[in-house]
Amino acid sequence: MANNIKSEEEILNKLKISKLNPMQKEAVAAISSSANTILLSPTGTGKTLAFLLPLLNELYIELRSVQAMILVPSRELAIQIEQIIREMGTGFKANAVYGGRSSAKDKIELKHPPAILIGTPGRIADHLRRGTFAAHDIKTVVLDEFDKSLEIGFEEEMSEIFKLLPNVEKRILTSATQNVDIPHFVGMTAPKEINYLSDELPLLEVKTVNSSHRDKLQSLHDLLRHIGNNPGIIFCNFKDSIQLVSEFLEDKNIPHGTFHGGMEQQDRERALIKFRNGTHRIIIATDLAARGIDIPALNFIIHYQLPLKEAEFTHRNGRTARMQEEGTAYVLKWEKESLPDFINESQIQNLETNQLKKETEWETLFISGGRKDKISKGDIAGLFFKKGNLSKEELGTIELKQDCSFVSVAASKAQDLIRELDNSRLKKKKVKIRVV
Repeated sequence: MANNIKSEEEILNKLKISKLNPMQKEAVAAISSSANTILLSPTGTGKTLAFLLPLLNELYIELRSVQAMILVPSRELAIQIEQIIREMGTGFKANAVYGGRSSAKDKIELKHPPAILIGTPGRIADHLRRGTFAAHDIKTVVLDEFDKSLEIGFEEEMSEIFKLLPNVEKRILTSATQNVDIPHFVGMTAPKEINYLSDELPLLEVKTVNSSHRDKLQSLHDLLRHIGNNPGIIFCNFKDSIQLVSEFLEDKNIPHGTFHGGMEQQDRERALIKFRNGTHRIIIATDLAARGIDIPALNFIIHYQLPLKEAEFTHRNGRTARMQEEGTAYVLKWEKESLPDFINESQIQNLETNQLKKETEWETLFISGGRKDKISKGDIAGLFFKKGNLSKEELGTIELKQDCSFVSVAASKAQDLIRELDNSRLKKKKVKIRVV
């Protein structure tokens, strides 16, 4: 047994989790006792914690080298896992590397190697080729959302990575998809499989909405009014379509965010922060948002454009009706358009319309200080309550990053707070505060 410096109970207390769910308990036991494990469970069920807890028991605090590697298909997932590890307060260093981020920044961080390295296959392979870090102590490899990495086209890089890791003893593969084909290079011999996927989604309703216009924009507006002021995702296939829908919603004064692979990483992160904290109730996204990102379960999703494959349909729908909650997936189709075989007709004939709010209830503020400045959520809350004179109802979600923080506040108070709190001191740092 390696030197894990915190117990499972201490970590769960730190994360404010009372107990593991059945899938997590079974996964922790299987991963702890097996060399190779396949964990299949729907998006949003806690797979990350399920593999991190047993992974920590494989690490040695005295080793100053990379000991575990987590390969992920997207930047968002890499950042999310890095954040979770830091929130666990384990004492083990973790770093995330991914495309779109400065390689020079990677090298600075990797000069002091993390125990856990998280990254996208392309960036990890590049660092291995360059010898940025030593690979001889890497005994555990996690392939998170593995099938998504293959869909994106990372197979060549992943194959190369495994060739450059000579001492792997434990492999953990996770997916939200049934019947994953595992390439030979992974070396998953006689794996233990934990399968919590079900072919049935009894709490998910799929409803189709016919549009008389090919662009479907007016029907989308009618549908949003039918749904009312609930949080949800509008899925498109292309970023150009997202732009079209976004401009239409702007004309209708409907607050929303956008999320796609063509955006700068900082903009993508902030779009998710504003969606999580309620500044935006709607986000328009490509399939990049179908899984592997940290957002709460949603009341609805809308297929503005029909998914091209059944797997995409399944993963989009997986953003609603999660963890025994009800949800609805709306399929918006032009009346002359044919549905693919994997979508069954269940039409809404008449859309009852509700009044949509034309303004946001929350505003997101940026604070130029974070974890590395020893700033806590309590420090931020104290500043906003005491000096900002906010009530508890007017302060929303606080998210801490390494070098900055984000806080949602009642939109009506945002400008007053900036005037009052900008250039205030948090711990020993004078911080700038502005609207995101």
